[in-house]
Amino acid sequence: MAESAGAAAETFAPPAAFAAAARVKNRKEYDELYRAAAANPAEFWAELARRELHWLQPFTQAREWNYPFVKWFLGGKINASDNCLDRHLTGPRKNKAAIIWEGENFEQRILTYQDLYRRVAKFANVLKAQGYKAGDRAIIYMPMVPEAAVAMLACARIGVIHSVVFAGFSAEALKTRIDDLGATLVITADAAQRRGREIPLKRNVDAALAECPAVRKCIVYRHKNAGIEMKPERDAWWEDLMFGASEVCPPEPLDSEHPLYVLYTSGTTGKPKGVVHATAGYLLETLMTMQWVFDIREDDTYWCTADIGWVTGHSYIVYGPLAAGATTLMYEGAPDWPEPDRFWRLIEKYRVNVFYTSPTAIRSFIRQGDKWPKRRDLSSLRLLGSVGEPINPAAWRWYNQVIGQNRCPIVDTWWQTETGAIMISPMPGAVAAKPGSATLPLPGIIPDVVDLKGEPVAAGQQGYLIIRQPWPAMFRTLYNDAERYRENYWAKVPNVYFTGDAARRDADGYYWVLGRVDDVINVSGHRLSTMEVESALVRHAAVAEAAAVGRPHDLKGQALVVFTVCKGGVPKSPELVEELRAWVGQEIGGFARPDEIRLVDALPKTRSGKIMRRLLRELVTADKVSGDTTTLEDYSVLLELAKTKGDEE
Repeated sequence: MAESAGAAAETFAPPAAFAAAARVKNRKEYDELYRAAAANPAEFWAELARRELHWLQPFTQAREWNYPFVKWFLGGKINASDNCLDRHLTGPRKNKAAIIWEGENFEQRILTYQDLYRRVAKFANVLKAQGYKAGDRAIIYMPMVPEAAVAMLACARIGVIHSVVFAGFSAEALKTRIDDLGATLVITADAAQRRGREIPLKRNVDAALAECPAVRKCIVYRHKNAGIEMKPERDAWWEDLMFGASEVCPPEPLDSEHPLYVLYTSGTTGKPKGVVHATAGYLLETLMTMQWVFDIREDDTYWCTADIGWVTGHSYIVYGPLAAGATTLMYEGAPDWPEPDRFWRLIEKYRVNVFYTSPTAIRSFIRQGDKWPKRRDLSSLRLLGSVGEPINPAAWRWYNQVIGQNRCPIVDTWWQTETGAIMISPMPGAVAAKPGSATLPLPGIIPDVVDLKGEPVAAGQQGYLIIRQPWPAMFRTLYNDAERYRENYWAKVPNVYFTGDAARRDADGYYWVLGRVDDVINVSGHRLSTMEVESALVRHAAVAEAAAVGRPHDLKGQALVVFTVCKGGVPKSPELVEELRAWVGQEIGGFARPDEIRLVDALPKTRSGKIMRRLLRELVTADKVSGDTTTLEDYSVLLELAKTKGDEE
């Protein structure tokens, strides 16, 4: 079997020096904390909420659970902006760097907590002067600049529900989200920058707003001095509105369940899903995971490489780090611009201590070669993280050896847009890692691996990953679509949250997330995780990336098709295809030998770096793509893949 089968996998204990200084220092402490939380999850979270958050009015009830809808910390009044900014201003953090920003052209800015507070208060007053109030909805369509965080926190300060739309989205994708949210405000910039070229954000906004008459104001931040058109009355420059605005804006006391933001994620239909996150519970768990998972320290420089257009950016660039009083690094640009060492250069320059990135990025670093990170000083790193999809063991080991230099714990985190915060991950001072496993659930999180009847499967057996108890950061519903919320997440397995992921739990209780349920195929009666096939392939010296999907087969039930990207300099050939087929058979078993391997130049990915296996599945089953493609980074990749055909066995 592939390595992800379980308990026999190699383990990596936390480094002794790291564990000695960690918040949770050993497995015994983790076990005690987890058991205490599991005994009474509602009271466990309530105690943390009282201790860790600043309340404008105390809550009176920990939880109300009316399946499948939950409310947390009822009766409480709170404000996310207040928790991220105001409470840090009465001590030494007021002069601490809150955001360090670098642009692709090496521009630099540092905002202290006082600087950020003043800008947020001023922009909140700008929004109030334009007539916006609690419950109104705003779209934020901005580059990776500090003003994007300012816009988010200013909306949160007065209760305007925000939805951040990734700056790489098209005008049509933007229009869809404006319409669904019923937004009356758009906050944008003239342009963004990526790999040396400008992305015309305002032009996209203009195209979208031509069909969105409900939007009455568009505020534009001047970022690149791009030539743009401004529509009188509707459009206004950010700096013009900020001039003279008061730097004092008391935070609005909001109900604990007041929606903080709506984030759209792709669906299997053509319509994106609007995931709704509430204020207090979301804020609590993003803060606690900064402590438990990243073991954040007062003097850390912390860098999450995601974009704020994705949930990772919301939770682990803005709300989590700032609630924790951390210094968070923001970078606008590509990881390989102008050279492939840009990430390592940033780590060296800013003495980054905690680095959180995606398996997709890690695989691209491997493909570029070790010479790029080795030319930079990475000695400041003390903790590494992985997010977005399961990391294969070969990539985990490279990350550990080349980037962490065998001294940094790796937190391989499992969570979702819908969960709001990290759910399963090593506590880096307490839990030994196994390459490819997300390891153990965090306190207060009660997962299981079950069959479709909800019965737990045996250790080592594949099943469906579910969560048995509600948790504070979970999304509350899908925007204006409660029935879809119920059907997609609560109807598949009775009385539990259905994650949509397949998983195994090994004899040590470690969770191995195998990818989406749709990424588990049945070949001649064998249930096979596509992640296992992909992990086996990337262990081959010629392979950089792989994506496996199933298509119907009259005899086998499903046939296995694998799209494979070779490492630089490796020629494509029928001989290589046969070698790779044999390799998979050797690594996993003859039943897993792919029916078809297609050697390709690139894989279709979302703008956050996830491989879109759903689109590959549509290609091999229907020769066309009909589902939602708004999150696709480069549509031309899909067009090229549609032309490829493999050699079928």
